Amino acid sequence: MLRPWTCLTAVLLFASVPVGLSAGAAAPADDWFAFAPPVDEFRESPLDLRHLNERFAGEHGPIAARGAEFVFSATQEPVRFWAVNGPPEGMRGAELKQCARRLAKYGVNLVRMHGALFDRVGEASPAKVAHAQEVVEAMKEQGIYTHFSVYFPLWMSPAADHPWLRGYDGKTHPFAALLFNPEFQSRYREWWRALLLTTNAQNGRRLVDEPAVFGLELQNEDSFFFWTFNPERLPDAQMRLLEEQFGDWLKQRYGTLDAALARWHGQKTKRDNSSEGRMGFRPLYNMFTEKSPRDRDTVRFLIEKQRAFYIEMRAFLRALGFQGVITASNWATASPEIFGPLEKWSYAVTDFIDRHGYFSVTHQGDNSAWSLRHGHTYSDRSALRFEPAAPGKPKQFVHPVMDPSYDGKPSMLSETTWNRPNRFRSEAPLYLAAYGALQGSDAIVHFALDGGTWSVKPRFWMQPWTLMAPSQMAQFPAAALLYRNGLVRPGEVLARIELNTNDLMNLSGTPLPQDASFDELRLKDVPTGLDVKAGQRLDPLIHYAGRVEVFFTNTPGRVMLADLKPWLERSAQRVRSSTRELELDYDKGVLRLNSPNVQGVSGNLHAAGLIELHDITVESASDNLHLVLVSLERLPLSQSKRMLLQVMSEEEPTGFATEEAGSGLRRIKDIGRDPWRVKALRGEVKFKGAERVSVQPLDFNGYPHGPASQVSQLKLARETLYYLVTR
Repeated sequence: MLRPWTCLTAVLLFASVPVGLSAGAAAPADDWFAFAPPVDEFRESPLDLRHLNERFAGEHGPIAARGAEFVFSATQEPVRFWAVNGPPEGMRGAELKQCARRLAKYGVNLVRMHGALFDRVGEASPAKVAHAQEVVEAMKEQGIYTHFSVYFPLWMSPAADHPWLRGYDGKTHPFAALLFNPEFQSRYREWWRALLLTTNAQNGRRLVDEPAVFGLELQNEDSFFFWTFNPERLPDAQMRLLEEQFGDWLKQRYGTLDAALARWHGQKTKRDNSSEGRMGFRPLYNMFTEKSPRDRDTVRFLIEKQRAFYIEMRAFLRALGFQGVITASNWATASPEIFGPLEKWSYAVTDFIDRHGYFSVTHQGDNSAWSLRHGHTYSDRSALRFEPAAPGKPKQFVHPVMDPSYDGKPSMLSETTWNRPNRFRSEAPLYLAAYGALQGSDAIVHFALDGGTWSVKPRFWMQPWTLMAPSQMAQFPAAALLYRNGLVRPGEVLARIELNTNDLMNLSGTPLPQDASFDELRLKDVPTGLDVKAGQRLDPLIHYAGRVEVFFTNTPGRVMLADLKPWLERSAQRVRSSTRELELDYDKGVLRLNSPNVQGVSGNLHAAGLIELHDITVESASDNLHLVLVSLERLPLSQSKRMLLQVMSEEEPTGFATEEAGSGLRRIKDIGRDPWRVKALRGEVKFKGAERVSVQPLDFNGYPHGPASQVSQLKLARETLYYLVTR
């Protein structure tokens, strides 16, 4: 997701925040209550998931990739990562250690430290390296690994006289330049040397030798195949460099540039200059729509150049001695159908496949890409109903949780969230955990940990990615248990897609484009049987039924598709998992979780009526409630002696006010202030198979609050998020 800031750490994401309000803040008199937990003392609590982590990160050696899983290298035991982007850049000392302890309590075992390690002119910053070392040590102590993302083009704006990034004006960013500029690549290597080889003044260790460093990301959100690669907008000096490289490639392929032009039936661009050995580039749109001989050669050159960069940089980091996992990048393309699989093929030369995905709403107004302000308009949007971003449009079957595996490698979703404002934002944690587990996703990294307290962080604007919020972090305990412990089983492999790499470079595309918009009007184009004809696209609902494997091959491409009829009921607008543990009613907007170890329901419970699960029944008049009962012992609920019941509705800042703005939009009249508010929790849970269970209400930090009761049927308390259930 492109975000218009030039320094992530300085503008919004990693700002320090004040200490939150106390739990004694008065709840409003209407249907909401204040969510303002006191400072956590980290006493013993059934909510505390620190025990899921190792004694210290790296206890069992560096993380490695084995087949399609991450493993501890010393034991080869598989591990999944429930993770956050963070910590906030300003955190130091005791505050940083407290943050690490909170993350471990809420089930987190990885942080993605996403920020520049260089100064304004691109030189490695010793202060930033020292801070990175401090973060690794603080997280390591709580069994949390660190993943480094150190370069994003938006963090650089080279000056006009920049010595190794020539042609810029101090305002534009060097998109794509790292992939082809040798001087830039040389400086880039210095950043990694500084991070990995600098001795920590406190403990004498280097990060290259630290198994608590999970992995390294070569670059964030950049590619030859996204719209930012625009020959009309890149500086002339940089384009000349790339055009010369293209010219050299063409000479090697065809002998001369004239011979290349003949193969292209004379197709030229205005920047072609044969006398200087340079050949220009057509716009990406023309490439993936027209697919001329010149376009096919251009794409072949660009993908080879991009892939070679990732191969070279992975080898460089291995030569430095780094033993953790390495990934290439994580970006979308201008054409998911045509360029998307090529982008993934370039990533497959590293250890795992990374990607980004946000569930966004229509949000309009000044700087709305990164802030919420008075006067902005927006629309609420439910992923459980596949609602479109624009109100009134058909359902759209595209979502960041859809995660095919590529070349049998592990997968990571390193940035994801439901953007604010959206009353359905509370769908996110259980949705991501359940379908991530079903598809065998290996790491889900929530964006972004923006502070150390439960604060809405009001200024004259607020950011749309706040994680320290009741709808997000407060739902982590049950979601982390579900996901990390595999309490929802991986689904059957329902499709195996083999893509011939030569066909891809000739722009043949894929029948299952990731992140491509696919609305309900196009469902008639999907295969109705097991045969997939040329030009057809697989039903994207396949990701809600089971797993998809994609492989890149030199043999003829083919698609092996299982019968999807038992799982997809389009007429009823329902999709079931092949494990029979998940069922999504995308008409009503209700997700049922019904596995032996975890059961619950998420969404419009009012529309669903009485919900019968294996061990509990649930009923509520709420149209936006998320309730889950999970074993704390990795036992079936029918046998478990200790269980966590977790409940959430929806959130908003105190004083948040809107009005109708027409066309399904709402206009913000007041962005609100601290503390958070949560809509009253209402409903009943009946426990089957036992006369009575003991139910102990817990406070917002997970400590006993009020007396326990012996019940067979529990009426939810309006302000209680957590209950310890024992028998």
